Amino acid sequence: MPQIAPLIDARDWDARVIFQDEALCVFNKPGWLVCHPSKCGPWSSLAGAARICLGKEAVHLISRLDRETSGVVVLARNPQAAARLQKAQMQRRVHKAYIAILTGELAKPVDVDAALGPDPESPVSVIQKVGQGAGFQECRTRFEPLCRGGGFTLCRVIPETGRKHQIRAHALHIGHPLAGDKLYGPDPMLYLEFIEHGWTPRHEALLHGLHRQALHARSIYFDIPFAPVGPFMAPLAEDLRVFALEKMGAGALEALKKLC
Repeated sequence: MPQIAPLIDARDWDARVIFQDEALCVFNKPGWLVCHPSKCGPWSSLAGAARICLGKEAVHLISRLDRETSGVVVLARNPQAAARLQKAQMQRRVHKAYIAILTGELAKPVDVDAALGPDPESPVSVIQKVGQGAGFQECRTRFEPLCRGGGFTLCRVIPETGRKHQIRAHALHIGHPLAGDKLYGPDPMLYLEFIEHGWTPRHEALLHGLHRQALHARSIYFDIPFAPVGPFMAPLAEDLRVFALEKMGAGALEALKKLC
C-alpha cells in the first residue's frame, strides 16, 4: 500500500516555530510535510496548518522546500512583508545554507557551475538534468565536506542560484547523490514505486534504510539594506543526525557538535 504522510499535530506547532512576529513566521519543517495546500485538508500541509495556527485567511510562502527536505521555511503574515522579502529574492539578496549527507566520500570542496533543465528521457517528468540549450537555466552550487567516512559525507551546501531540485541534481552530477534520494539516487523508478506501493525491501536495500533524501535547510538570511532579516537557523533533523552518527561515527559527532 502507498505510504500516507501524517498530519501536523496542532500541539506540536509551537515547538517547531523558530521565530515569529507580526510580519513573519519561521518554521522548522519536518521531512514528510508538503509546503503547499493539499487535497487532504489543512493539517496535511504547512500552508494549511499555518492559516489555522496563525489565524490568517492567507499566508505567503517565501521559501519552499520539497516534501522530503526538512528545515527552515519562511512565511510572511501579510502582503507587505511578502513583497519585501520577494523583492530581496529577485535581487538575489537571500543567502541559504543546507546540510546534506552524500553517498561516497567527498575529499574537498567542489564548486558546480552547470545549467539545469528538464530531462525528456526520464521516466519521471519532474527530474532535472545538467545540459545546455532551450529550457536550461544557469545553476551554481558549492559543496563543502564537513566530515566523511563509512562511504558517506556530511556536507554543507551553498546554493548560489535557486533552481528546481538544484542541490540534488548537482550532487548526482558530481557523482555523490544524496543518501535516500528516490529521484536522483540509484534508480528513479524507486520514486514511482514508492508512490504506488510505499516503502519496500528494494527501497530499504538501495537507499541505505533512509526513508527520505538526506537534505536539510540549515539557515536563511535576507540581506536587505538597512533592515536585514535573519539569519534563521534550524538544528539538523533527528533522523539525519542519527543516520550520520550510525554511518560515520566519531567524525560525524564532532562535526555535528560544531553545527550546534
